[in-house]
Amino acid sequence: MSGISREELLCFAALTYGTEPEYLWESTPDAAVLRHSENRKWYAIIMRIPADRLGLESSERVDIVNVKCGAMMTGSLLMCEGIFPAYHMNKERWVSLLLGSSADREQVEALLRLSYENTLGEPKAKRRKERI
Repeated sequence: MSGISREELLCFAALTYGTEPEYLWESTPDAAVLRHSENRKWYAIIMRIPADRLGLESSERVDIVNVKCGAMMTGSLLMCEGIFPAYHMNKERWVSLLLGSSADREQVEALLRLSYENTLGEPKAKRRKERI
């Protein structure tokens, strides 16, 4: 299993979706939001938090990414190593993935893709056409 770092995940998002991270808060300058260019919805947020906020027995700061997976998947995902109830997000529809050497690269990339799709929504032109 090959891990994925915060930097590698940001590079994956840039190459796959053309997304550049946005750093919105002065108080947490390392928190990076990834959002759609079309609808401005977040599909991920990468943060550095104390590990004990995830229920781990350490106060060391760790990198996580929150992704939207939907209520149906959350329960089974939480049974996987390195996946936790979402930190600072809706715990029914979002999960936190621990990044670093223990993060499974393929799983993190697949869940980022799913989150991107779950937050995409319908194009405005299609919604407008359906209302007519």
